[in-house]
Amino acid sequence: MQILYMLEKTRMPALDELMLAVTRLGEETAFLVAALIVFWCVDKRKGYYVMAVGFAGTIISQFLKLLCRVPRPWVLDPNFSIVERARAAADGYSFPSGHSQSAVGTFGAIAVTTKNRWVKGCCIALCVLVPLSRMYLGVHTPADTLVGSGLSLVLLWLLYRWMMGREDSMKVLIPVLTLMSVGMLVYTTCWSFPEDVDAANLQSGTKNAYTLLGCMLGIGVVYPVEKKYVKFSTEAVWWAQILKVILGLAVVLAVKEGLRAPLDWLFGGHYVARSARYFLVVLTVGVLWPMSFGWFSRLGRKSGV
Repeated sequence: MQILYMLEKTRMPALDELMLAVTRLGEETAFLVAALIVFWCVDKRKGYYVMAVGFAGTIISQFLKLLCRVPRPWVLDPNFSIVERARAAADGYSFPSGHSQSAVGTFGAIAVTTKNRWVKGCCIALCVLVPLSRMYLGVHTPADTLVGSGLSLVLLWLLYRWMMGREDSMKVLIPVLTLMSVGMLVYTTCWSFPEDVDAANLQSGTKNAYTLLGCMLGIGVVYPVEKKYVKFSTEAVWWAQILKVILGLAVVLAVKEGLRAPLDWLFGGHYVARSARYFLVVLTVGVLWPMSFGWFSRLGRKSGV
């Protein structure tokens, strides 16, 4: 807590705004956008690597939160204050930091796989700044951020050694991550938690387990189908790449949000609807939208660029 009290003394409105902006880079949206840019525009194997680090890290992080059940800093010390605007996104248990795990996993994976020094430098900076922002805002302790970051660093190393050196690494990784998702689902729904367990955190863990299971089942379909039939190319002129990403994100968002109500109705509001919805989102990401990439690749040639 001494480090948090030190950071509390440095707070000022302008720095609060900066840290609130930086901390958003540890959220699901930042992971999704970064992973899709790499997958669609840079290299498919590297895209799978970014996603695998993120999915594995999320499962382990959620498991540790419910296993350790560590309260937030302001609960541990009622005299400690936080930046109030950060409270809404800091519900549930504190250890480990999910934002730190996500940011280090996402931007660390990009840093490891890119040869561009500017991109590498910016990604490494974000791997430091996002965990720092969580402490500055007062929503995590140093232990929370260090373990969240350390978890992703271990996954970065292990999965890089496994995935980058083997052409068929996904054939093994998909079943492993699927089993991890099933294990997390069994844990959150069948384990006998104490009566004082944080209900919001348990619900979040269950929702994430269903979500990740849907994602992994989707990748289990996407990987062989894309590899055998779609075979999309990531290459295109720079402005066509930007157009591809903007339109693609709009399509993915439309599927993600447009199917929410119908699937919730179909499954009676059960979390199985999340699995079905994210299965279809992954199918859109890996097969349906990439079927248009041939057109984007030809745009530059048609315009003479």
